[in-house]
Amino acid sequence: MTQQDLQNSVSGRFGAQAEAYVSSAVHARGPDLAALDALLAAQPGGRVLDLGTGGGHAALTAARHAAEVVALDLSEAMLAAAGAEAARRGLDNLRFQQGSVEALPFPAASFDWVISRYSAHHWPRLEPALAEARRVLRPGGRAVFMDIVAPDAPLLDTWLQGLELLRDPGHVRNRSRGEWRQALAAAGFTVDQALEHRVELEFAAWVARIGTPEPLVRGLRALQQAAPREVAEHLALRPDGSFCLESLTLTATAV
Repeated sequence: MTQQDLQNSVSGRFGAQAEAYVSSAVHARGPDLAALDALLAAQPGGRVLDLGTGGGHAALTAARHAAEVVALDLSEAMLAAAGAEAARRGLDNLRFQQGSVEALPFPAASFDWVISRYSAHHWPRLEPALAEARRVLRPGGRAVFMDIVAPDAPLLDTWLQGLELLRDPGHVRNRSRGEWRQALAAAGFTVDQALEHRVELEFAAWVARIGTPEPLVRGLRALQQAAPREVAEHLALRPDGSFCLESLTLTATAV
């Protein structure tokens, strides 16, 4: 599968489920959104770019404080659904644009903030995307990246990536804390703050949200039931298949 094939797959799968991501309780709230809200409230009035906006929850949060928010996504259906939610809330400082995180259609140093939430694990290449994020940020601009983080232990990492891929073939990789810090440094960022929290996922909603086919749902349950004790404990696996993942929020400055 080529990179373009992967991008088309991601766009198609998420486009078909766009409304589910707008209404998803998991995506609509969380300590990471609260942290983003507080950061932007402390420095209001800037221009914000949201990479891989999905259901638009980070962009909608940013719009409370920003002069303008540009929400970028591969999926036109996602952009339409998020745009409809912005209109419902009466927010007129959001602009929605289709595009790839690896080739941002914006001039250099044209944003004060770059944000991204629950999108980077779908990016085929993290480093070029972060380089583009740095390019469009003004010197001293801020970035906030929020995503599920991979555990350092190889056993736990392998099982997490396997579950994610079986549920969603568009999954590329949950990066580790070290991978994130290394990639941000290489792109020209210094990390200012790292916050972590656990995300509780109800199994039935988790697979329904992306439209996982029933044979793969059965495969996910079989894989969960075969998980070794260390994996089951790390994921806090419950009898109905529900579990927890670790989320990392990194705030960085463009140097």
